[in-house]
Amino acid sequence: MSPLLLITVIGLYFLLLGGISYFTSKDDSNAVFFNAHKKSSWYVVAFGMIGASLSAVTFVSVPGWVQSTQFSYLQIVFGYFLGYLVIAYALIPLYYRLNITSIYEYLNQRFGAVTHKTGAFFFLISRILIASFRLFLVASVLQYFILDSWNVPFEITVILSVLFIWLYTFRSGIKTIIWTDILQTIFMLFAIIMAVTIFLQQLDFTFVEFLSSKEYKSYSKTFFTENFKDKKYWLKSILGGMFIAIAMTGLDQDNMQKNLTCKNYKESQKNVISLGFILIIVNFVFLFLGALLFTYAAKFKVAIPVVNGKEKIDLLFPEIALNQNLGIGLAVVFILGLVAAAYSSADSALTSLTTSFSVDFLDIKNKKIGKQKRIRKKVHIGFSIILILVIISYQYILKANIISTLLQVSAYTYGPLLGFFSFGVFTKYIIKEKWTWLIAIISVVLTYILNKNAVHWFSGYVFGFEILIINGFFTFMGLYLIRKR
Repeated sequence: MSPLLLITVIGLYFLLLGGISYFTSKDDSNAVFFNAHKKSSWYVVAFGMIGASLSAVTFVSVPGWVQSTQFSYLQIVFGYFLGYLVIAYALIPLYYRLNITSIYEYLNQRFGAVTHKTGAFFFLISRILIASFRLFLVASVLQYFILDSWNVPFEITVILSVLFIWLYTFRSGIKTIIWTDILQTIFMLFAIIMAVTIFLQQLDFTFVEFLSSKEYKSYSKTFFTENFKDKKYWLKSILGGMFIAIAMTGLDQDNMQKNLTCKNYKESQKNVISLGFILIIVNFVFLFLGALLFTYAAKFKVAIPVVNGKEKIDLLFPEIALNQNLGIGLAVVFILGLVAAAYSSADSALTSLTTSFSVDFLDIKNKKIGKQKRIRKKVHIGFSIILILVIISYQYILKANIISTLLQVSAYTYGPLLGFFSFGVFTKYIIKEKWTWLIAIISVVLTYILNKNAVHWFSGYVFGFEILIINGFFTFMGLYLIRKR
């Protein structure tokens, strides 16, 4: 597949994004940038959030995960849906009632400034790491399959990737993103459906025939009920998925900023619940694609790509789509789907980082009107640079499957947020809040130690994503210990 053709496709795609940005960015006020004047329709937000919720990590890494964990990821996705119900009926009404721009303003009203900034700080760390993971994945694919042939340094690839995001978000922020997400979701869903169709044809199966085939059954085990100590055990996965959704969506400024652009909390609830249903279906299709990929690789002897002496399962999908002579159609839809999935989550991350830092740390609402916009734009540039530096550093430190690493990191960084919000919502205690930053750090350290030694301490027990619950529990109990009598 010609690198020039692929670059041309990507260029045309960004022209489309630029066109949307042009028509949605006539008003570049902070009110539009932060919450789009709360005039978004729920179904518009819900459809766009499909792509934003999945990201390039899902597009490439979930199919690659099938080899080692089969369809166990669906257990986590079922947990996501339960988490979305909690978000819809417990958190969204709270946020709308308080009429806040950053959800961490709740922590200021409930506890005070120290807890407010501690919670916002953990969000910033979480979102920088996660957004960088996602952009690193798409940059790695573009580098490996396109730009290496032109001797373009990886650092330049990363700079250009972030620069594109900055160009179409720097004026109207979340308002532009809501509409670009629709385009990105359309491309991503079209790409995955086309990929499944093409692989079924190559393997000479219909959809129903593959579902009943021995090849599919060898990869499709979903519920793991045999060994409670296994990290894939069904109850651990469902509970872990539930709390990951609560923390990474309901307590995350990136995802909630879009929800809070809906006209009222009822519409926002419709958005979240409908999204939960759709994600179950879409993630099944991604896992189904993974079974097709490994069946194809086994049949046609396709080797897993090796980078720096290590096998990269995340690159199997692009390897087959771009290098196995399956036609220009598959290559084009893969690139479009990958780029759409990557940028539908990364662009909102940059906007939410700008929003949180401006509101939670710089108190932009209380600055002079003439300075507010300048402050926001400087912060936007600053976080663009930070993302570039972090993404480049991943080239030298990442080893595991991307989505596995992503969820492990979130378990540590979102745990204190889970503890803060649950303590605030479910208790009425006042705390000695000057110590909350220390409680958060101690919780992360204790969680790390527990996770690291669980196999030895608990006779082979391996923590899965339920470690997030443990982290939140440590924070909750720490706050209880510093409550005022």
